[in-house]
Amino acid sequence: MRNLNLTTKQAIAYKLARLQAGDMPRVLDLFAGCGGLSLGFKTAGFDIAAAIEIDPDAARSHGINFHNGREEHCKARDIITTHPEDLVRELGLGTINEAVDVIVGGPPCQAFARVGRPKLREIDAHPQAFKHDPRAQLYLEYLRYVEAFQPLAVLVENVPDVLNHGGQNIAEEIGEVLESKGYICRYTLLHAAFYGVPQMRQRMFLIAYRRELTDQIIFPSPTHWVDVPAGYDGSRAVALKLLKKGEFFENTHNYVEPPEATAELIPAITVEQAISDLPPVYARELLKSGELRRGARRFDKPIPYGKRSNYSTYARLMRTWPGFEAPESLMDHVIRYLPRDYDLFARLNPGDQYPEAWKHAHNMLAERISQLQSEGINIIEGTSEYENLKNQIVPPYDVNKFPNKWRKMEADKPARTLMAHLGKDGYSHIHYDSAQARTISVREAARLQSFPDGFVFSGTMNPAFRQIGNSVPPLMARALATTIIQQLQKGIIKGETKTRIETASCV
Repeated sequence: MRNLNLTTKQAIAYKLARLQAGDMPRVLDLFAGCGGLSLGFKTAGFDIAAAIEIDPDAARSHGINFHNGREEHCKARDIITTHPEDLVRELGLGTINEAVDVIVGGPPCQAFARVGRPKLREIDAHPQAFKHDPRAQLYLEYLRYVEAFQPLAVLVENVPDVLNHGGQNIAEEIGEVLESKGYICRYTLLHAAFYGVPQMRQRMFLIAYRRELTDQIIFPSPTHWVDVPAGYDGSRAVALKLLKKGEFFENTHNYVEPPEATAELIPAITVEQAISDLPPVYARELLKSGELRRGARRFDKPIPYGKRSNYSTYARLMRTWPGFEAPESLMDHVIRYLPRDYDLFARLNPGDQYPEAWKHAHNMLAERISQLQSEGINIIEGTSEYENLKNQIVPPYDVNKFPNKWRKMEADKPARTLMAHLGKDGYSHIHYDSAQARTISVREAARLQSFPDGFVFSGTMNPAFRQIGNSVPPLMARALATTIIQQLQKGIIKGETKTRIETASCV
């Protein structure tokens, strides 16, 4: 019988020995969402052992896609109130010493606002400190799970702003804590479009390995190239600003420049390549027929793919992803009810944002007033009739305050970043096809985030949009997971003789 109270050294040795025997490395996904990271790691050869997610719809999506809908895996859990020992027991993972080989996740960055290095070390060292500093709970719980499970590798994902969050570099601070626990750590900023995702999305990724495995960390090499818009370069510069400041820079040793993407690589996947094979949805026709009405969009109406066969390599991947192959019909190809704006969407040019939309809307208002005048109906500005007509045509947002609220996608470029805000309106991603005149569907959003067509989203339309926008793109996750599993394999070979000897003390 195995000794359940293994030392850290023994636990690491046991895990290496198990992987040497050919077992798959097991992943625990924290703040898992619906499973973008999990899907990438599963595809790269990992076993998704468990996940923690507080949102009920996202937790159920994760359980459906990775554990055949087993209720214990579909349960929403709060990481603050779910202790590692409870999770292991509830999911039947064996002992906490041996249950997990890799921990991944993206804890929300707000948890450490204004909590600096000394404070971080203090709260990490005192198990009850979170009661006095609740801002630190989420990252602290992530680190406590690392402490409890002693994984061989750790992956942290977050927005670029964690490098300059309230005057702090949170990624560096987290890296320092991980190093104090026996890990080597590095972090960088990666663009999803450089890794085959049809979306301009930049995120911070931190990788850490047990020092018993390696003294080197490698990030995946880009496979695609696109000329990054100026706005994304500006965000990157702001995120990296602290790294270039005198003393702070000298104390920053875990940041590395990302692998370079060059124009010699194949072009990035475009929006058209990503979604053009999906069946068209003509919003104005559905509105006239009464098929499109106000109310919750449930995934209860199948929409056949149609007979088109000349779809892109990317679309083929989305249809044939092993384990997540396309169903006979799409159930989540649903769109928002936005009757005021369909005609306006048709007027927009590719790349148009809210200022352009506002001008088009006022032109439409003028045209409508002129038409009414030709019919003998005079509409005078400032009257209630004018205001009522204006409200039927012109969006109400201040043109000076919301310049980026709307955007009509460009067919020949990757989409702009999908956000969780898709769960509220979707105006940031208006379909490039003016004939369809609408915002994107749930399934189109999934395609732009690189979720395959067989991936199921629990809940109705709004929760599904939120799950997609909050996710790490699976293709980005797969690229990272592939480098991690390769590094684990190298570490296993490196430590094979040593771990054979050490595991003798674990039994």
